Amino acid sequence: MDKSARDTHGTDSRLTRPRVGHIQFLNCVPLYWGLARTGTLLDVELTKDTPEKLSAQLVRGDLDIGPITLMEYLRHADELIALPDIAVGCDGPVMSCVIVSQLPLDRLDGERVALGSTSRTSVRLAQLLLTEQYGVTPDYYTCPPDLALMMQEAQAAVLIGDAALRASLHDAPRLGLEVHDLGLMWKEWTGLPFVFAVWAARRDFLAARPDAVHNVHKAFLASRDLSLEEVAKVAEQAARWEAFDEELLRRYFTTLDFSLGPDQLTGIAEFARRVGFPPAAKVELLAP
Repeated sequence: MDKSARDTHGTDSRLTRPRVGHIQFLNCVPLYWGLARTGTLLDVELTKDTPEKLSAQLVRGDLDIGPITLMEYLRHADELIALPDIAVGCDGPVMSCVIVSQLPLDRLDGERVALGSTSRTSVRLAQLLLTEQYGVTPDYYTCPPDLALMMQEAQAAVLIGDAALRASLHDAPRLGLEVHDLGLMWKEWTGLPFVFAVWAARRDFLAARPDAVHNVHKAFLASRDLSLEEVAKVAEQAARWEAFDEELLRRYFTTLDFSLGPDQLTGIAEFARRVGFPPAAKVELLAP
């Protein structure tokens, strides 16, 4: 090992702070805002990126703990363990995972649908809903999440995160497009909540440093709880730098569901079954 990687006591200094992922969308502001307020932000090495890129980093071992899209967690569950009671999901509307369409959804069979999403879970959910609920098989293609450009080539687009908020609240009404909320569509179809991403630790990191995993888990729970207690302040501060006003952000932060309990696990199991994962594919939670 390079000597520069060791501190004066001969220990590996790279192990002092867990490498933790942070989704760079507004939907995760309440999970991180409190870290600075509680002082625990300094206890982690934070990496910001899109959901798909963070998922890949966690699977590769470039991160120790972080958010991972549900699809990627289920594919790599043998390497990961989920942190209890923390996720990004919804129990009804989600606001930031949408299909924006020029046509009614039941008329999209064979039509081009642009996938501007950076989450394989949202893409798979949209495809599942269109196929099973509306009986259509569109011609899908992937492109950057720019609604105006997408609508030049496609009849509909799948968007998530900040791009979805902008599209559904600003651009779609101006362009006369229909907006369909994926969370609401899933709820009306199944009666269950939906989980888009969970927080997980690598099993090898848990085996080597269990206290670090539990400390990060506690820090995120405390951060989320504080942020939701002070959600008006979080929304006020976030609105200074975003294209959305304080009231909309407060509504958005309180519409999202950041929990992971029995109802959410039932929703995960139903989604996994519907998209064809084997019965053994499930979310295993970190023991207390």
